[in-house]
Amino acid sequence: MAIYINLFLCFFKIGLFAFGGGYAVISLIQHDIVEVNGWLSAKEFTDIVAISQTTPGPIGVNAATYVGYTATGSTMGACVATFAMLLPSIIIMLIICYCFGKFHQNKYVEYCFLGLRPTVIGLIAAVCLQLTNTENFIDYKSVIIFLLVLIAAKKVHPIGLIIASGIAGWFLYSF
Repeated sequence: MAIYINLFLCFFKIGLFAFGGGYAVISLIQHDIVEVNGWLSAKEFTDIVAISQTTPGPIGVNAATYVGYTATGSTMGACVATFAMLLPSIIIMLIICYCFGKFHQNKYVEYCFLGLRPTVIGLIAAVCLQLTNTENFIDYKSVIIFLLVLIAAKKVHPIGLIIASGIAGWFLYSF
């Protein structure tokens, strides 16, 4: 029972501070899941990030579901972690919807949103740095795939990049 409470509190906290979407929250999830609680190894977490990016839905919710299932070995753990991840957003959105009509033209509210923008960029940059490790860049082939995707990212749709990367990986590592 303690694992479920710990999962709930961990993902509620992550969900509460998940500003900027999925990529910005990855560093929070990694810290709590790998470093603090030790529910997953760094390699397992890297796999979760890859799986969460390729499956439909928000990356944070997908990761919460996977971690909940892996940490407890049960569907109940997956449900608890997912619910805890979503609950803060639901509460915050209800409050914002209620108050937005009164405050949307308030300059201080606008200043707060302007202050959040660089924070989100910083969190995304932190994730990029955390994922730059020997588990993701295993050899020169993986570096080549990364650099080609980085160059093509401005002109090619992400789905095309995912498919092309999968094909390139299959081709480069099969032969």
